[in-house]
Amino acid sequence: MKKDKQIQKVVLAYSGGLDTSIILKWLQETYQCEVITFTADIGQGEEVEPARAKAQSMGIPDKDIFIEDLQEEFVAEYVFPMFRANAIYEGEYLLGTSIARPLIAKRLVEIASETNADAISHGATGKGNDQVRFELGAYALNPDIKVIAPWREWSLGSRESLMAYAEKHSIPVEMKRGKESPFSMDANLLHISYEGGPLEDPWNQPPEEMWRWSVSPEAAPNEATFVELTYVKGDITAIDGEEMSPAEVLRELNKLAGSNGIGRLDIVENRFVGMKSRGAYETPGGTVMLKAHRAIESLTLDREVAHLKDELMPRYASLIYNGFWWSPERTMLQTAIDHSQIHVNGEVRLKLFKGNVEVVGRKSADSLFDEKVATFEEDDGAYDQSEAEGFIKLNALRLRTLASKRTRKE
Repeated sequence: MKKDKQIQKVVLAYSGGLDTSIILKWLQETYQCEVITFTADIGQGEEVEPARAKAQSMGIPDKDIFIEDLQEEFVAEYVFPMFRANAIYEGEYLLGTSIARPLIAKRLVEIASETNADAISHGATGKGNDQVRFELGAYALNPDIKVIAPWREWSLGSRESLMAYAEKHSIPVEMKRGKESPFSMDANLLHISYEGGPLEDPWNQPPEEMWRWSVSPEAAPNEATFVELTYVKGDITAIDGEEMSPAEVLRELNKLAGSNGIGRLDIVENRFVGMKSRGAYETPGGTVMLKAHRAIESLTLDREVAHLKDELMPRYASLIYNGFWWSPERTMLQTAIDHSQIHVNGEVRLKLFKGNVEVVGRKSADSLFDEKVATFEEDDGAYDQSEAEGFIKLNALRLRTLASKRTRKE
């Protein structure tokens, strides 16, 4: 029985995996509607074309199957702007899942408009952040859009029940761990996230076989890898002198960092919906990018600009984590951040070794570092050290006054 007679056509964010394949079938059965599938290639490292065959096998005609390579747009318009801000959530998380959602939401809304669909649908659970991110993005771009969130409607409350549903409807299930449910995984060119299974107990160490993009630091080469990154206006444009597109940059850094055991993270984070969640993440290239970007900024940013950026960063990171990429406040912050990057140009040299990223050199034609002033040797009068006495006394005035008043009372 159809729940909403107004819904005749739905655009589904479709990966071809377990959850979204079940959702596809569920939409067909529950709403008796036409389903359009949208599969975004944002560098998840797996073929997306199998999603086409899977959609076809479930009765979706070719004209209603959208498969798009969005890797360059993803890195250039979402990942790079985020890294200009040095964004990191709760001191550790590099926001790999969060930053992919605004792009997917945008294309869902656009495809819905292009195909005259009545609604969009996604596979985010009712407990997670992604439902918020997808839907806030969709409503920001189209305030009248209808959203179907199956996890908030159906009775399939566990991954075991999902697999039973899949078996009943002959939907293939990939990556089983014996009789256990598979990890819940999400991948894009910036990272892979892992949740569920043995990770649900925060005391359990992530199993080694789970990791896909990186070797363990113990198994990494005994020789360090040196790499030089070129920056133009806060973005990496070349690696070791070879110019690359944004997606090529991130792909190459993932390979270099992953092979040196860099980028693994195991955290318990505070979800926007109110619960704590344990997740494991692989972000090899992003780990390198954050370290390198801060290094080039250390040369080229004015002190107060750099400090102000650091004060704004937690708010900016929370906006992305919580799904407010398309909000006016994020746009406002981005404008300020991008303005700060005008002179963030130059080169950073890094040493990658057994899970560590070490900055070993940085240079820039826009450097604010003045060796004549900073030197411990004779500075030829570039800096009069005697002037520091007045500076110190002025800054000490309130402290001395406070101490003096308290001493008199005693």
